[in-house]
Amino acid sequence: MNKIGIFVNFWENSWKVDLHKYIKKAAAIGYDVLEFQAQALLDMSDDELPALRRAAAEAGIELTYSLGLDMRYDISSPDKEVREGGIRYLTEIIRRIGKMEGKLLSGVSYAGWGVPADKEKEARFHYSADSMRRLAKTADGYGITYGIEAVNRFEGILINTAAEARAYVKEVNAPNVGILLDTYHMNIEESSICDAIRAAGDLLVGFHVGENNRTCPGRGHLDWKEIFGALKEVGYQGRIVAEPFIMAGGEVGDAIYLWHDLISDKREAALDAEAEYMLNYMKAHLSAQEEK
Repeated sequence: MNKIGIFVNFWENSWKVDLHKYIKKAAAIGYDVLEFQAQALLDMSDDELPALRRAAAEAGIELTYSLGLDMRYDISSPDKEVREGGIRYLTEIIRRIGKMEGKLLSGVSYAGWGVPADKEKEARFHYSADSMRRLAKTADGYGITYGIEAVNRFEGILINTAAEARAYVKEVNAPNVGILLDTYHMNIEESSICDAIRAAGDLLVGFHVGENNRTCPGRGHLDWKEIFGALKEVGYQGRIVAEPFIMAGGEVGDAIYLWHDLISDKREAALDAEAEYMLNYMKAHLSAQEEK
């Protein structure tokens, strides 16, 4: 069965969280993976990183890393100085993930997160691919895979669909660069979520799940039987990480334009119960596919 994970900001509305607490919580609920924003590593000393790595290992939790790249470090920028600054910034993040013995960095780390003023999609595509070739070599030295995430039109212009992600990965042409798909984004941008999974095919290295409105799987209208069936069809054996965002407010809620709560009970115990429900829901669908 695929490893199943959860994004730490299911519980918190700040990017800065007590990762030791959520490593223990994710393990207690039964998850295999905890994902968090990679820039948090930059706030840690080289002494703190091994302690976090050991805590995760002792709990039986794999840590994976996502990123919404600040426009200041946009490696798709027409401005060479901005691109070079972005490469230096991401190189340091990659170094720290390597020190953590991490294996996957994904998200919008191939361009600035958001919509740039110029909206020059084609030119930015090539600037980004050139930058990514350099970063991929660095990541490969640490055994890190880069997952290029297709996101909706409000969070980026460069890669909105699985087909665009595949074209980008082919352009970069590095063995450790693949595609990460997210059901929430696919619900907005794709004519068919299952066809998008098939389009990614053997290049799929990561998969995020969230409902049509970014709540937990099973709380909206997406067809999870078909989605998990498509994952089986393409032979996907990688991590499946739940990434619901359910609470308005704070820097996280504001960053993703969430202006009303998507859950009525925000007490920690209620959130834990919802996380457990979500884990069991995904396991049930995976088990059903294995029985076929």
